Amino acid sequence: MSLRNWVMLAVLGAIWGGSFLFAKVAVAEIPPFVLVFLRVSSACAVLLLVLWHQKLLGQLKLDLALPFLLMGLLNNAIPFSLLFLGQTEIGAGLASILNATTPIFTVIVAGLLTGQESLPFNKIAGVLLGVAGVAIMLSSSLSGVANDPVWAQVCCLGAAVSYACAATYARRFKEVRPQVSAAGQLLGSSLIMLPVAVYFGTGWSPSGTSMTAWANVAALGIIATALAYLIYFQLLADAGATNASLVTLIVPASALLFGWLILGENLSALQLAGFAVLLIGLVALDGRVFRRTHPASADGKQT
Repeated sequence: MSLRNWVMLAVLGAIWGGSFLFAKVAVAEIPPFVLVFLRVSSACAVLLLVLWHQKLLGQLKLDLALPFLLMGLLNNAIPFSLLFLGQTEIGAGLASILNATTPIFTVIVAGLLTGQESLPFNKIAGVLLGVAGVAIMLSSSLSGVANDPVWAQVCCLGAAVSYACAATYARRFKEVRPQVSAAGQLLGSSLIMLPVAVYFGTGWSPSGTSMTAWANVAALGIIATALAYLIYFQLLADAGATNASLVTLIVPASALLFGWLILGENLSALQLAGFAVLLIGLVALDGRVFRRTHPASADGKQT
């Protein structure tokens, strides 16, 4: 990749890592489902403006309404809700680590359940290591070493499963421009979350919410969602999906750093060990280490 691509990758990893920090601060004052609506609706407004500027609003066609609603449910409404619920009890760093299992679950959904992907050795190894890493992290709470509630951690894992289902379903949008797909799913998730936010937001007062919380809401919607999508799409176009997927390795590391520096969060030794095993699994899943170790010969066979 070019230096520009590496910079974009680092910035994207920092933004998405920071999103867990923004959520942790905001969810302390704003009900989780209300926060989800605020995030998706503000991001949707920004991306609709982008589509208007690019003269692409007409590509939000009515026949895509149901697919956009389903994509918005799987890729925004469900995972954001589960993550924010989990972050009412656990830290930003731990939530980001558990969410980093998304590629593991994607292989399980796309490879084992739907048969959309082949399962070479490195992917099988990656899945097994990822599952082992999660088990080690959960054992920290189950054994009483850490005080993080298991249900909150399971919520974050549920978000990763939903993202995996969304990644599998998203393949039907290959003919749709990425920014149109993003705006469409955010519009769908905004419509889904509006009644949910109204119902569960009873008793919450916007005027009683601090400016710090509102600043983190704006950061979640405008920076961590709308801007991050635009950077990600540009990175996809410039560097390809394989290189763009490296952001998966950067996000939890940046979230851990931000959580430690700003919120004073710390993980137990078992949680850090589980994270290390998960990272090894993600590297194995990516497969580039194996390709560099066994480069292809001239006839295309591994040497």
